[in-house]
Amino acid sequence: MGILNVTPDSFADGGRHHDPGRAIDVGLRMVADGADLLDIGGESTRPGAATVDADEELRRVLPVIDGLARQTAVPLSIDTYKASVAQAALDAGASIVNDISGLRHDADLAGVVADRRAAIILMHTRGRSQDMYAQADYGDVVADVVRELADSVASARQAGIDASAIAVDPGIGFAKRASQSFEVLARLDNPAWAALDYPLLVGPSRKSFLQEALGARTPDDREWGTAAAVTAAVLAGAHIVRVHGVKEMVQVVRVADKIRWLREPS
Repeated sequence: MGILNVTPDSFADGGRHHDPGRAIDVGLRMVADGADLLDIGGESTRPGAATVDADEELRRVLPVIDGLARQTAVPLSIDTYKASVAQAALDAGASIVNDISGLRHDADLAGVVADRRAAIILMHTRGRSQDMYAQADYGDVVADVVRELADSVASARQAGIDASAIAVDPGIGFAKRASQSFEVLARLDNPAWAALDYPLLVGPSRKSFLQEALGARTPDDREWGTAAAVTAAVLAGAHIVRVHGVKEMVQVVRVADKIRWLREPS
């Protein structure tokens, strides 16, 4: 999954894709480089980021979704927790909603996804961008994350979203200290994930938790660290990895996936 941030304040690309025409070109390049999905977001959700109202979010993402839907058959995902944004994005050509809140921020979102028979990615977090780290208190971080994601899945199913349309995301870097994010990544092969029984999306790309191993580095200088985290995720069973550097990570994923399948018992 290629990340296409259409924001002026993204932590990873610094607003380089804020212009719709440029964003469309970048998205098409990601597809040419091997992206199977594109995730378009109009609000930065990095820790401490300011919220954006729905009208502004729509102004940013709709021209990009419309333009990409006309030029590529690759499925498009809208990265939003707002029902009104999701509905308009689905109307414009998206087919997936990537909800960082796991259906906790907007009570109407599940109904929109169910009515449109769209797919949904349910990510784990706690709180909002401004206070998420204050809630990074876990007994067993994997058990707690899996349990809270199971609650999100239950909400989705109760709203009428088909089980086959759901994927889950442990939320690396969201409401988790760096050590907790590393622990989640290290334990993706825990049987609790298999028991949850939904496809697993993992998004470690360029995130600040990598600096616990790399030292202080800018996001652009975390690509080798991202490659290691992506490899670990694939070997542990991740079905989708969400990345900024599609061209480079396609190679990483294909090699890691080959190793993973050769390790599987026949």
